[in-house]
Amino acid sequence: MLIEPLLPVPACQTPRGGRPEAHPRREIVDALRYLVDTGCKWSALPQDYPPFQTVFGFFSRWSARGVFNLIRDQLRRRIRRSTGTSPHPVAAVIDSQSVKVAATVPRSTSGYDAGKKTPGRKRHVIVDLKGLPLFVMVTPADMHDSVAAREALFRLRLMHPEITIIWADLAYAGKLVDWAKAFLHLTIKTVSRPKGAQGFVILPRRWVVERSLAWLVHARRNVRDYETLPEHSEAMLTLAAITLMTRRITRPTAHPNAAAPRSVAAAQAA
Repeated sequence: MLIEPLLPVPACQTPRGGRPEAHPRREIVDALRYLVDTGCKWSALPQDYPPFQTVFGFFSRWSARGVFNLIRDQLRRRIRRSTGTSPHPVAAVIDSQSVKVAATVPRSTSGYDAGKKTPGRKRHVIVDLKGLPLFVMVTPADMHDSVAAREALFRLRLMHPEITIIWADLAYAGKLVDWAKAFLHLTIKTVSRPKGAQGFVILPRRWVVERSLAWLVHARRNVRDYETLPEHSEAMLTLAAITLMTRRITRPTAHPNAAAPRSVAAAQAA
């Protein structure tokens, strides 16, 4: 009931008309979540689900229409309301992650990250201060973070005009800071490692997006990039985020009465 109202209306229910769908929407969504979570091939979907050609057809059409982004945004707003915060964040954190690609990925959409010595693609993720994704973009790995950030921040500004500050690492420093301030009215604040620090160090603000990237990679489909189109890679990351948020919304409270105040009679008896 969380996702179904956000899906497009079936063609048979529109004024233009169309053929009734042969499989329930629930089975299509379950098949997509299974594929993202287990990382199997499209053709390896179990027979309990609809044919993989049908599932891929829905995935391709919904991805092109931005359906997954709509579901992600609606779930994020719901989670933020449930925690007592505004559904529209004013601050965000940006970071990137380089991953290897499968042999079937065309070279025209992949590259080589010389800094991390990783051939493949790069994921640029922007999250709010709770770690919930706001925007996802996939580029070749040889594209520098500051270059990709111009496109990412521009599109973020169009979708979320209320955001005023972005936290980032030193890769986003320099001319990007002045450009974002002048053209997008965004303040980019960089966070650097403490002087003399060795090994792993938890950095303020930056740990939020790094944790979110780790969450997304828990879905096996996102451990490596298998998608021919970068848009489909973005959809796979968004589907993983949707699964995480639906679990958070439907998760039962471990101690539902733990925060409830005691009655006057119970307090006096104590």
